[in-house]
Amino acid sequence: MVLPDTMQSKNKDILDSVIYSYTADNNRLEEENKLLQETVNHLQQEIQKFKTPPLMVCDVRSISGDTAIIKIPNGNQFSVFISDQCENLRAGDVVLAEQKNLTVMQKIDLTKQFDVENFVIIEKPTVTWESIGGLKQQINEIKEVIELPLKKPKLFEEIGIKPPKGILLYGPPGTGKTLMAKAVAASTKSTFIEVVGSELVQKFIGEGAKLVKEIFELARQKGPSVVFIDEIDALAAKRMEVGTSGEREVNRTFMQLLAEIDGFKPLDNVKIIGATNRKDVLDPAILRPGRLDRLIYVPVPEKASRIEIFKIHSRTMPLDQDVNIESLVEKMEGFSGAEINAVCTEAGYFAIRENRNVVTKQDFLKAIDKVSQEEKLEGQDYMNMFG
Repeated sequence: MVLPDTMQSKNKDILDSVIYSYTADNNRLEEENKLLQETVNHLQQEIQKFKTPPLMVCDVRSISGDTAIIKIPNGNQFSVFISDQCENLRAGDVVLAEQKNLTVMQKIDLTKQFDVENFVIIEKPTVTWESIGGLKQQINEIKEVIELPLKKPKLFEEIGIKPPKGILLYGPPGTGKTLMAKAVAASTKSTFIEVVGSELVQKFIGEGAKLVKEIFELARQKGPSVVFIDEIDALAAKRMEVGTSGEREVNRTFMQLLAEIDGFKPLDNVKIIGATNRKDVLDPAILRPGRLDRLIYVPVPEKASRIEIFKIHSRTMPLDQDVNIESLVEKMEGFSGAEINAVCTEAGYFAIRENRNVVTKQDFLKAIDKVSQEEKLEGQDYMNMFG
């Protein structure tokens, strides 16, 4: 029996539809199967990661054939075999060792151990000498020791003298030590690398010496550069009987700092500036000739200097006619440069709170009282902590 053409066409359409549906379902199932297989493979890889024992970071002390003397993080040393996959090892390299038998598996770069740029402040400062008031003598000394050798090294070679490798700025807090360091970096177009001594000691127990080494390597790479070590007394205090592991670590870090300073030639394009509020606690080794041998005292400003600093910080402020700078500065006896800046800022806030676009004498008087009270409270807290 022969079906009519219309019936044959209809059956063909139905068959094509079924075949298409089956093919589409089959393709979808294949895609789902592929996705599930990829997920299983990924999970198997993750499980393998959890099963794989970790490798230990060690220092290579010496090499002898296919064995090496390594130092593990707790300070113990072992003679171990070197894997055939690890070639061209040298004393001083950092390696990964298998934990069970300490076989050396892989050499790693120091830069992989620390991303040193995350632990220091690196900038190209824009601070100018004109923005620092009341420190003419100190600025001249810094220019002679830091700026001149970087700008005119041939002059020193011709005269036959070696400029200091670094300087120490000491004095009360807030007197402009950091500002001057940034200004000399800006004037010499140097990279400014700021390190805080207390943070270096507290955060990197066990790794401080290596980090110091990498900081100075970074300074050489980015030269000309100025390495500014704030609170250097936390790192370079007088050495005493070494007792705790923390004290030994601070001592190792300090010795590495001395080694780095000694490694510089006088006319290298890296200069070191240390800053401290406690010069009396510093180890004499850091201050001997050839290291930070130029000491510059940065005092609390006297009246003439306070006037100069006040004018710098208030030069963009719209002052009322009743503002007498000299009489205001007399009330700021004993204020540091940072506190004078705080007075100007607070006076501006008093004007803003009253929706005024002019800063009055009364604003400055209230600001002086506020900063004085804050200073007294900080001093009382200090006495409560250590008194």
